[in-house]
Amino acid sequence: MAEEIVVGRGDPAYLAHAYLTKVPVPAITPFIEAYCPPGGVVVDPFAGSGMTGIAARITGRQARLSDISVLGRHIGSNYLNMVEGYEFTGAAQAVIKRAKDAVGKIYEVPCSGCGGNGQLAKTVWSVLVRCAGCEEPVNYYHSLEAAEWSKPKMICPHCSAHISSSLERVGEQPVVDYVNCACSPKQLEQPAVAAPRIDVDGLDFPHVEITPDREMYRASALGKSGYTTVASFYSPRNLRTLVALRDEIRSIEDRALSQKLLFAFTATLTRASKRYQWSHKRPLNAANQNYYIAPVFYEWNVFELFERKTTAVLKADEWIRGQAFTHNVDADSVPAEYVTESAAELSLPDASVDYVFTDPPFGSNLFYADMALFQEGWLDGFTDVGKEAVIDRSTGTKRTAGRYEALLTESLKQCRRILKPGGRISMVFGNSSGKIWAVVQRAVAAAGLRIEPEKIAILNKGQRSVKGLASGFEHVATLDLVLTMVPQDDAEASFKQPTAEAVAAATRELAGAAGPASPSHLYLELLRRALREGWGVADLSLQTATATLLDDGWSIDPKTGLMVEPE
Repeated sequence: MAEEIVVGRGDPAYLAHAYLTKVPVPAITPFIEAYCPPGGVVVDPFAGSGMTGIAARITGRQARLSDISVLGRHIGSNYLNMVEGYEFTGAAQAVIKRAKDAVGKIYEVPCSGCGGNGQLAKTVWSVLVRCAGCEEPVNYYHSLEAAEWSKPKMICPHCSAHISSSLERVGEQPVVDYVNCACSPKQLEQPAVAAPRIDVDGLDFPHVEITPDREMYRASALGKSGYTTVASFYSPRNLRTLVALRDEIRSIEDRALSQKLLFAFTATLTRASKRYQWSHKRPLNAANQNYYIAPVFYEWNVFELFERKTTAVLKADEWIRGQAFTHNVDADSVPAEYVTESAAELSLPDASVDYVFTDPPFGSNLFYADMALFQEGWLDGFTDVGKEAVIDRSTGTKRTAGRYEALLTESLKQCRRILKPGGRISMVFGNSSGKIWAVVQRAVAAAGLRIEPEKIAILNKGQRSVKGLASGFEHVATLDLVLTMVPQDDAEASFKQPTAEAVAAATRELAGAAGPASPSHLYLELLRRALREGWGVADLSLQTATATLLDDGWSIDPKTGLMVEPE
């Protein structure tokens, strides 16, 4: 196994459906091939979107996936639900036609080019903010446009006070329409017409509240913005269209086709919402990690988005089959299943699986159940947040670091219990806090497992944080480690505490030997050194690790994000 696994995130399977965190399939297949015998059974108890299942299928191994996430199971099981392309395409076209008939001319708008009617491709919307000087409502987009797209130069047209996105939001207005019309081979850009008045009362849409007890309610300031229900993130026009599409998908009698179409539908939901960010240069897409709505956002034609996703879904199936073919495997014949259960309560028999590959939640980095509400509102059921292995950022809650450690420990014990003699467990983990890494260290030992030092690998998915570049160093780790473990009855739960001098010396040595590297890369190398040496890692945070280099005069290239040694 290589010391560092470098993969991209652009393969068709990865792109078919968004999820908070995904390990790309090409990063998982080398581990399965190395540690699971041909035809063996691979288990992932924190399966999320099911990438482990795809990797197992491609390599001809059976997969048994599980997670508490309703959304995760929906996504992961539909990656494994491979359909015939012509049947899926025919069903998708029929669904779209019937949904269009149901909503009528909902996206029809006057064309400025010919005076006739065209089809709306997308509308740019702007929030209205209350000016701090005169308290008049100001259209954010028009203020930005008047400032020649320079945010520091934005002023109120009434009193010339500075305008910013932090001001109170008091409304929304459409500002630009993009229209497809037979009169032009290119999409036309024109001033927006008023959005149609659509009565959504009585529609069967998700009446789902994002309540104040949710971590992402606080992190996304939903109380301030007023977007506290799933439905509030959609325009009435798009909400009506989504309901029509979902209803037609439900009417498909073939369950495999219906579920695959629902997979394309849920992949469309975020882009169809107000979370799709606009920028002057190019669309910024939507952040999956939070409920942020930018001051300028898109309202996209839902039918266009859905058609694109049905094409992407078929490409994913074709890619999986093609990758399996290169391994002399018929992807459609490899057994796989996805069940809903906690990693701490696996229903598998003792000594029944060959290999475990998993990617548990990284402490308080992400809150899967909170963000899954957006899709689960359209599905049947919600994730049980009481079972989620996360650490709340708020104080005084039940999901503490101690609870997280207990859940991770029990989950690893379950992995050990179901493992056949000679089997291994590989776990992906990433965090910038040494205290969270210490939790992992203790949980591994308490579960009766030992990390194989020579098999610790860095997983590089091509990510790079831009936080902290102004000060010279990142503050968020953007790489992960893959720890491979074996059972050991006398696993050591105590670790040597390194001196500050030893940590500084190791940091300088690694920085000098790494060549061009990011602070995250250096931090992962330091953690790998610590785990191999049996050091306690509680005090090895990303910031403390890079403090030595800052003191030594190191800097970072703002264009590449790589560390630069002092001359």
